[in-house]
Amino acid sequence: MTVSPFAGVATGVGSWPGTDVREAAASVVGELPLLPHLAELPKRGLGADMIGRAGALLVDIELDAATSGYRISTRPSRTGRLAADFLAEDLDVLEEVWETAGLRGSGLLKVQVAGPFTIAAEIELGNGHRALTDRGALRDIAASIAEGVAVHADEVARRLGADVLVQFDEPRLAEVLAGTVRDVTSLDSARAVPAPDVVSILDEAVARIGRPVAVHSCARDVPFEVFGRSTLSAVSFDLSLLTPDRYDAVGEILQAGGTLVAGVVPTTEPARVPTWREAVTPVVELIDRLGFERSVLRDQISVSPVCGLSGASLSWARTALALVGDVQRALGDDPDSL
Repeated sequence: MTVSPFAGVATGVGSWPGTDVREAAASVVGELPLLPHLAELPKRGLGADMIGRAGALLVDIELDAATSGYRISTRPSRTGRLAADFLAEDLDVLEEVWETAGLRGSGLLKVQVAGPFTIAAEIELGNGHRALTDRGALRDIAASIAEGVAVHADEVARRLGADVLVQFDEPRLAEVLAGTVRDVTSLDSARAVPAPDVVSILDEAVARIGRPVAVHSCARDVPFEVFGRSTLSAVSFDLSLLTPDRYDAVGEILQAGGTLVAGVVPTTEPARVPTWREAVTPVVELIDRLGFERSVLRDQISVSPVCGLSGASLSWARTALALVGDVQRALGDDPDSL
């Protein structure tokens, strides 16, 4: 891992509450000037959720709705068209907001999509089995999403004139590595994918995308060791779930010059809104415990909400982004004083 454009910024994970695309784009661009993102609004329904969005980007693989989720289809489907329409609307509105804000031709923007392992764990083959049970299908999905994301990122960069970064959402990767992804029945599981194969598939996807790629997981058991052996540019995670037995793995990423995006703000409104100092304290304490100089806080740490904000109230979503912005400024201004 190397220090990446993901370092030293405040950003969001991806999803946003409600169904108002323009409000979402304006809020994200306004509150996250260093690294805004193309917001996702899953409450619009089928096709707007994480896997539906991925279906809009897969190349030569069509998804359709099934009783248990999404299934690979032999032909284009209404579900696929709906997902593509949502994506097109999101990008059209973002372009207008970007232009109005005077940002055309400048800045960074992040786009997010479910990573290949989470897609394969979530969708079904035509026979009803999880795609993860077929290693050929897993490879095909990884190549397909990488191709689709590469084309998508190029289009976003052309339309906005921005440098585009990519985030893979992999909340199910720990299960994939452990072999605990359930298949057709609760008694069946897809066999584990070995860590070297995970690294290989991720690296091939990153190479095809040709842009800095981060990976996000708000699961409890983030496979930091696997990510640290890959060409990923950053690892995004929920800091509140990090346990002491994982400190060494996190420290190895930082030691290698890698970037961490620490989730420090809750996704739903707490009983008492934390101050920026309360939100930044766990990050500072982690770096101190690991024995790094405080400059790491400025040079290799970024901050975000702990996960997506689709379940939040609109007022809390805005507050959460403002708060991570305050935390980022504190880290960047004078980390030695924290």
